[in-house]
Amino acid sequence: MIEFQEAHKGFITHLQNKDSARSTILAYGKDIQQLLDFVKDELSKTQVQSIERSDIQGFLDYLEKSGFTPKTISRKINSTKTFFRFLKISEYITDDPATLISHPKFETPPPRILTETEYRALRDAAKGDTRTYAIIEILLQTGIRIGELSEISLDSFQIDEASHGGQLEIATSRVTLERKIPLNEAVIRAIQEYLKVRPVVEDRHLLVTRNGKPLAIRNMRAAVKRYLRLAKIEDASVNDLRHTWIAHHIKRGASLILVSRLAGHKRIATTERYLQYVEPREKKSELAVL
Repeated sequence: MIEFQEAHKGFITHLQNKDSARSTILAYGKDIQQLLDFVKDELSKTQVQSIERSDIQGFLDYLEKSGFTPKTISRKINSTKTFFRFLKISEYITDDPATLISHPKFETPPPRILTETEYRALRDAAKGDTRTYAIIEILLQTGIRIGELSEISLDSFQIDEASHGGQLEIATSRVTLERKIPLNEAVIRAIQEYLKVRPVVEDRHLLVTRNGKPLAIRNMRAAVKRYLRLAKIEDASVNDLRHTWIAHHIKRGASLILVSRLAGHKRIATTERYLQYVEPREKKSELAVL
């Protein structure tokens, strides 16, 4: 028999050994802790072998009554299914109670694509905050995911002072495709300005706190959200900077294959979906500066 906390700790180690993204490990870890806390507090169970399908369904019903969105509940189901698959593979359980749990139905809303006026206003709003300005500029000029940004180190990019250009290397992982993204002068300038004020610490992450620890994704989201609000940009989040990068490059005529590769899409069909929302102009072989 295995207690909840031992199972939870083993699950986190399992995700780390699979080279899961740090954001995935944090999210899945919190989801499973929430599930286990519910089962313990509401059903007085403390061992994973005693969890039944009805217990998981009760937890999902509780989430729905608490106002969690179908999308969030669906993600927590993914976490739950992954957790119980781990328990079964590790032979902690013989039957998987999450196998027949189904996802709620929900419509995926269209991507929120910032207009040129909006993303310029966002940039202007953050000009006095060097670190957040760099975050915004990196996301807006490279189209990388927020999770990928959190993993960027000082060794991930090269800058050529002579040509005012550079390159950002995204390492491969279970959820991320390895790729090299060109850096334009605007993003290089933002990075260089941030490096002037970045604390001198041993940690090699590009973005760090004043105490020298890696800047958490939640703090990046909160910072960008603050400036979206100050710029009076409604119904937008940090993830929409990636949507904006993809959509505007397609709109300006960049090759779908090029955009797909640099965005790290595993299927070009993912990139082609943006054609529903933008009309490409003449074809261009280069990326524009947003």
